[in-house]
Amino acid sequence: MTAASVTARSVTPQDLTITPRDRKFARERTPAHWWNGGDPVATALYNALSATFPEGEAYFVESVRRFKDGTPPKLAAEIKAFTTQEAIHSREHAAFNKAAAKAGYDLTPLEERVHWRLSFSRQRPPVVALGATMALEHFTAILAHELLKDRHHLGKADPEAAALWKWHAAEEIEHKGVAYDTWLWATRDWPRFKRWKVKAKVMLFVTRNFIVDRTLGSLELLRQDGITGPKAVARLLWYMWIKPGMMRRIFSAWLKYFLPGFHPWNVDDRHLIAGFDLSGDYGQEPVKKVRGAKAA
Repeated sequence: MTAASVTARSVTPQDLTITPRDRKFARERTPAHWWNGGDPVATALYNALSATFPEGEAYFVESVRRFKDGTPPKLAAEIKAFTTQEAIHSREHAAFNKAAAKAGYDLTPLEERVHWRLSFSRQRPPVVALGATMALEHFTAILAHELLKDRHHLGKADPEAAALWKWHAAEEIEHKGVAYDTWLWATRDWPRFKRWKVKAKVMLFVTRNFIVDRTLGSLELLRQDGITGPKAVARLLWYMWIKPGMMRRIFSAWLKYFLPGFHPWNVDDRHLIAGFDLSGDYGQEPVKKVRGAKAA
């Protein structure tokens, strides 16, 4: 398969610009202990997510860059911009995690679990690591979509912390197709069914680990707040799956990953980040579909 045919299988918008925004957060003032609306459960879940990003996003960069050589020029440029964005994300979540530590949380157990997971993954072939990155990038993109679509998720959050998460979400949407297009390039000689089978199996494995680890990490942070036992589990599961139910709300977008012809840019949700560089405000127009070639 030629570079031109691989490019044709991608539906990434031709006019897409991936723009690294070098911003700094949580430097001058430490967010409150329960920075997300005074809610220990909401704070625990977002802190547990943040604990994954410094090492996790470095892993994403490592996995994608292994396949950069020989890629079509447009994809090579997108990989470079992706790398820069992710490096800044790692830096800013490291700063945010230090702020959480100053606010009284010990994120060490969560960070150690991330390191353990990634150490295991690094023992697999590079293309499997790329597949894991592609799956996790889909997770972050659909989480980002929901976060920006519904203002209630961060509506009562500390402004500085909310700004960090919205900035991160905007850039996750912007570069959501890079790992997937790199996967198409890396597996360009694979039969189509093999490509689908591997990406599906990796996504199921990643999903299990993502949900289990973020749940356990959140419960650990709740334990540090003295919230334990069945009450802690019930409150967390209610928050994750019922109200506001972030995990429930992203389920249909997650499921589309397994459909023939899936590509992250089948849904063009750039309207959610329109005007971000000017005001940080986001549009609320209905999501528009983009028709493209089958890429599964």
